[in-house]
Amino acid sequence: MTSNQAKEWRSLDNAAKIFPPNSNKRDTKVFRLVCELKEQVDEQTLQQAAQLAAESFPGFQVVLKRGLFWYYLESSTKKPVVRQEYRPPCSPLYHRNIRNLLYEITYFQNRINLEVYHALTDGTGALQFLRTIVFHYLMIRHAEELKEQVPAMDYDASHFQRMADSFQKYYHPERIRFPDRGQKAYQIRGAKIAENRVQIIEGLMPVSAILQKAHEHHTTVTVLLAALFICSIHEEMAQKDKKRPVILHVPVNLRKYFSSESARNFFGVINTGYDFQRRVGTLEDVIEQVDKSFHQQLTPEQLAKRMNYLSAMEHHLISRVAPLGSKDFIMRMMYRFAEVEYTATLSNMGQITMPDALKPYIRLFDIFISTNKIQICMCSFEDNMMTSFTAPFVSTDIQRIFFRKLSDMGVPVTVATNRYETQ
Repeated sequence: MTSNQAKEWRSLDNAAKIFPPNSNKRDTKVFRLVCELKEQVDEQTLQQAAQLAAESFPGFQVVLKRGLFWYYLESSTKKPVVRQEYRPPCSPLYHRNIRNLLYEITYFQNRINLEVYHALTDGTGALQFLRTIVFHYLMIRHAEELKEQVPAMDYDASHFQRMADSFQKYYHPERIRFPDRGQKAYQIRGAKIAENRVQIIEGLMPVSAILQKAHEHHTTVTVLLAALFICSIHEEMAQKDKKRPVILHVPVNLRKYFSSESARNFFGVINTGYDFQRRVGTLEDVIEQVDKSFHQQLTPEQLAKRMNYLSAMEHHLISRVAPLGSKDFIMRMMYRFAEVEYTATLSNMGQITMPDALKPYIRLFDIFISTNKIQICMCSFEDNMMTSFTAPFVSTDIQRIFFRKLSDMGVPVTVATNRYETQ
C-alpha cells in the first residue's frame, strides 16, 4: 500500500467489541497457539513463512484505533517480525497509544508461537493462520524432500470469506428473546502471582487413552474433562462455599452450526455446571448433568437466540449514538456481571489437522490464554492431546487434582509447567 492509497478500515465484529474495554495487565485478552516441531526452529525460514502467511491473511495486517463511537481496525503497512521468545506468554499486544499489529510470531527451540489479541480473531481463525505459517515453514525448510509430494492446505477460503462478519450475516432481530440472568457461581480466590503473570501447566496425554475413558463413561471427551474439572474444583472448595454451584464457561465455535469460513471472531458461549449441595456429587452424576446441559444448549436454535440477543444491543439506536467512553463503561459493567455467573472456563479446539506429507515433522499443537480466573484449553494432533491450564493464582491444587484424577483412571499424563514461586 503506497502513501497515496487510502487506508481501509472495518468495524469490530460483535464478539470483539467486549475485549478493548476489558483488557488490562492482569487479563490481556491475548491467547497463544503453539506448534511444536520435531526439529529446532530456524529464524530466517520462519520469517519467510510469516511473510507468506501474512500475504494470505491481509485482514490480519491491521491496527486497532478508537473512534468517536466505536473501536475500529485500520489496514497497516506493518509486517510481522519474527524473533526468539523474549517475554512471558500472553503479554499485552494492544496498547492504546501504540499502533502495532494485533499478533506476534516468536519461537523457542522447536516451538513456533503465535500470540493474538482476541479482538482480531478467535481461536479457530488464529489456528488457520498458524497452520498456514507452519505449512510455508516446512515447505521452505524441507523443499527438497517434499518436491515429489507437494501438499495442499484444506483452508482455501477467499479474502472476502475470511473477512466476512458472520455475526451480521446471521443476525435476525425478529427472533430476539432476552435470556434470564444466571445464578451466581462459586468464585476461586487466592494469592496471585507477582507481575501479573499467569501460571501455565500443560498435560500431554494420548488421544486414544482419553477417548477410551470417555467411551467407558458413554460420553464425549469434552464432557468427561469438563466433569473432571468441576470435580477437581469442588475438592478444593471450603465448606462455606459449597452453597454456590461450580459453573464452567464454555466457548463454542459457531462455524460448526452456521456455515462460515470467516477468520474473524465467530464464537458463542454456554455455561454448564453442577450444584454439589443439591445432588449426589459422583463423577457419573456430574457427567450426566453436563452432558444434558450440552445437549440442551448446543443447538442452532439456542445458539442463535444468544447470538441475536448480543447483536441486538449493538444495533440498538442508543447504543449506536452513545460516545465510546459511555460504551466502554457499559461493556465493563456487562463483563463484570457475566463474570459472577461462572467459576472457570473450558475450551476445546478439537482435532487439528495438517497435510499428510507434513505430519512427520510435527509433534503437537497447544493453546492457552490469559485469564483472571482459571482456564483449561485442549486440542489434539494425531495421538497427542494437550490439556493446558492458565491461572493467575499461586496455588496449583486444582490442576494437580485434575491430572491425578486422569492418572487414577489409567490415562498416562506428562505434565510440564512454568511454575512461579511466591515473592
